[in-house]
Amino acid sequence: MVSFKNILATALLASSVIAAPTGNIQKRSSGKRGAAYNDASTVHALNSKGTISWAYDWNMLADGVLPSNVEFVPMLWGTKMFGGWLTAVQTALSSGSSYILGFNEPDMGSQAAMSPSDAAQSYKEYITPYSGRAKLVSPSVTNSGDASQGLGWMGSFLEQCTDCGISVLAVHWYGESADELKAFVNKATEFASQHGLESVWLTEFARNKDVNGSGSSSDTANFLNEVLPWLDSQSMVGRYAYFMCANNYLVSDGGLSTAGEAYAS
Repeated sequence: MVSFKNILATALLASSVIAAPTGNIQKRSSGKRGAAYNDASTVHALNSKGTISWAYDWNMLADGVLPSNVEFVPMLWGTKMFGGWLTAVQTALSSGSSYILGFNEPDMGSQAAMSPSDAAQSYKEYITPYSGRAKLVSPSVTNSGDASQGLGWMGSFLEQCTDCGISVLAVHWYGESADELKAFVNKATEFASQHGLESVWLTEFARNKDVNGSGSSSDTANFLNEVLPWLDSQSMVGRYAYFMCANNYLVSDGGLSTAGEAYAS
């Protein structure tokens, strides 16, 4: 994703992190649902129904107190985090984190911006040593169809990271419809199976309208009501997090937005 995340980029090393009501939504927690946040306090609102099992903040530190039943998953965002990583990841693992997320959109120049070979070398140095203490998640790539981005980038990375100890493929999706999302997730799960990975995490996903502000919260809720049961039914989808747990997205003034109500139910 580009526009909103460019605004977000300056906060990646710190932290900062959205919701209100609909009825007649069936409770459907699967243990897969997560919170992508910048402000840990917003996760408490999103987890008001107890359906959020994990959370991450594009960072190696939780930067706040999460609900007791929500697992924090540290991320090594990219090269600018290498300096504090060793201490931070030890703290996260000692606090109960059981997964480690790789770099954030290294296939994008506006994000972690790493070549497959540089990413593989850095992954081996900074993340692979924790194999056995935690399950390791790949770098998260976009759903770009460009050969040098998305799953194309990931294929090159995995060719050079065969001994990295990776268990999980992480991907992002931004698009227009539920059908587009399902088609991409099916493509990603097939890719993961071909590379011997046990599951796929959809660590960011949203309709483009939800991010650029042209969509309504009720339309977002309708989208979520269609895609969440489908994601929950997919055995290869391990976890997912909607973009994002922040004000005017999934939360609103300390409570749930209409979209947040759909996501949290």
